Amino acid sequence: MVILSGTPHPGFGSASLIAGVDEAGRGPLAGPVVAAAVVLCEPCPEGIGDSKKLSAKARARLDPVVRERCAWGVGIVSPEEIDRINIFAATMLAMTLATARLAEALGRDPGEVLIDGNKTPAGRQAEWRWPARAIVGGDGLEPAIGAASIVAKEWRDRLMLDAARQYPHYGWERNKGYGTKDHIAALREYGPCPLHRRSFAPVAQMMLI
Repeated sequence: MVILSGTPHPGFGSASLIAGVDEAGRGPLAGPVVAAAVVLCEPCPEGIGDSKKLSAKARARLDPVVRERCAWGVGIVSPEEIDRINIFAATMLAMTLATARLAEALGRDPGEVLIDGNKTPAGRQAEWRWPARAIVGGDGLEPAIGAASIVAKEWRDRLMLDAARQYPHYGWERNKGYGTKDHIAALREYGPCPLHRRSFAPVAQMMLI
């Protein structure tokens, strides 16, 4: 379990701040789940939107812009922790860690946290302390959530590219840990590595062969 964030950000005055939160990596068979929390700067960087609908080139351009100009935090939960507490709880934990780190970067708590999806960590994570609202499809509706989706996905993709160099058999530089045909074939041939989620059925089944 790791928390990472940007440096303290002095540029948001005394207005009530709205943060956006999103995650990347709930579905893969390997690697961590990563959440990001972002309070946008003004003016908002052009082109912000749902990371899943943006091209890789657009995400790569926007990610450093958001992290340079805006306040942000990232929370990472490892495969071992995912296996221990389940992926839903791990996602709620990653969101909590990211928002806590964002608050540290801001030097104060956001006034409201907008979260992509239909559930929030409120009442599910003891450390969650912020007013929160879940928005289905929020990464395409709220720019702050869209920015968080970009940061989370790009951060996780970088982690998986690093992991691919350590474990080259699974094609993570292409599939980022998702259960693609080539990833499943490699699991059959080589078995799982330490970054695989052993609680996920395709990995657990390979361990029984």
